[in-house]
Amino acid sequence: MLVLYIIFGVVGIIVALLVLALFMPARYHIEKSLVILKPVQEVMTRVADLNYYARWNPWQMTEPGSKMEIKGTPQNPGHEYWWSGKKIGEGRLVLRAIDQKHVHFNLEFIKPWKSIASDNWLFEEWGNGETKVTWQNNGDLPYPMARLMSPMLNKTLNKQFEEGLRNLKKLCEGL
Repeated sequence: MLVLYIIFGVVGIIVALLVLALFMPARYHIEKSLVILKPVQEVMTRVADLNYYARWNPWQMTEPGSKMEIKGTPQNPGHEYWWSGKKIGEGRLVLRAIDQKHVHFNLEFIKPWKSIASDNWLFEEWGNGETKVTWQNNGDLPYPMARLMSPMLNKTLNKQFEEGLRNLKKLCEGL
């Protein structure tokens, strides 16, 4: 009889989690901004040239020994950064579009789970030779696990974006 209660309890928890996941957001959106004391073009170059990516991106910094490969022409559509590591998994970032104020990337995670996101940047003149940088990322949260993990994901991504922008500021300002 005890085994039956345990089975019903486990099934009940699973059903409750699946129902909860139905009411969680199906998409996420992260957006952070920071002012960097350098002109727009200089800051854009550090983002749109993926040769700088591992020097400011906190995700890549968590596993310095990971494999990476950079393809294509910096600051041009098709420019690509591919990574693979035990901690950071496997994925790629591909420059989709660029203009005088924006850089747009497609972000694809391959391992540990498949996921596609849009990584967008806005660069605005801000004062005397300064740049306001806005970093946005959004994507789908597949049912059920990603939706259940969304509060933790949002917290982690917000922290990483703040750290990444601070790292980018240090890189650009030579601190």
